Amino acid sequence: MVQAHYPFVKTTLNHLELISDPEVDAVAIATPVSTHFDLVNQALQAGKHVLVAKPLASTSQQAEDLIVKADHRNLILMVDHTFIYTGAVRKIQELVSANALGKIFYYDSVRVNLGLFQHDVNVIWDLAVHDISILDFVIPMFPNLVSTTGMNHVPGQPEDIAYLTLFFDDSLIAHIHVNWLAPVKVRRTLIGGERKMIVYDDLEPSEKVKVYDKGITVNNDESLYRALFDYRTGDMCAPQIDKTEALKSETMHFIDCIESGNKPITDGKAGFRVVRILEAATKSLMQHGHPVEPSP
Repeated sequence: MVQAHYPFVKTTLNHLELISDPEVDAVAIATPVSTHFDLVNQALQAGKHVLVAKPLASTSQQAEDLIVKADHRNLILMVDHTFIYTGAVRKIQELVSANALGKIFYYDSVRVNLGLFQHDVNVIWDLAVHDISILDFVIPMFPNLVSTTGMNHVPGQPEDIAYLTLFFDDSLIAHIHVNWLAPVKVRRTLIGGERKMIVYDDLEPSEKVKVYDKGITVNNDESLYRALFDYRTGDMCAPQIDKTEALKSETMHFIDCIESGNKPITDGKAGFRVVRILEAATKSLMQHGHPVEPSP
């Protein structure tokens, strides 16, 4: 089918033929998660730069091994955390890093829809990986504990609904809700800070990111006749964001890193951190929500 539309593109059914081609400098791998480690490992051993679909690998040990191999061969290893390359998420990261929100209190996201069921991974590894990668990029803190509950409603199939809670230092908490069985598609994230708050709705056609000047001020007067909190309600603004298609930005970044030797934004280490959280979430899920510390 590919050749029918693009007759000048060379195709093959054997990945080794592609990896061993001396004219190929880099490969993109978009295959089931269980195959990532072997395929990326083979590509790195053949001296190819690699862009691999999320998540980087099935285990943190596999991810760490791939990072070592890429570094040893001075090759670019980049993970397809697609949302990091959207103008919306880049704008959010810019606002957070500039301390526009003040101290971050919480990160709360919902990513639900009807399908598409995956057979090799559960809803956490399929959908929550997006929100974990966004959280990792926007707020440069790593969770101390992960608590996850979920359920499968199709016999013999992976969990199709899950709720993840991530606990951080400094009173930061993150909650991620993912679901393959929702009647509507929702892609919404709330980020609350002491100064301002953000609503990020990826399904909004234009104003995907809205910044609200809302919050509370703690009143130091402990009088029984005076409220302890003052509520602040200010303006809402929708900052202008880059409309460049995410995959285009990501591909150009991959090429630039190969040519310049710069480290990708979503490098192997970013993929490693995400897999560590996914592993902890999976362990907690098996223990009915018991908090699990991510592997070191």
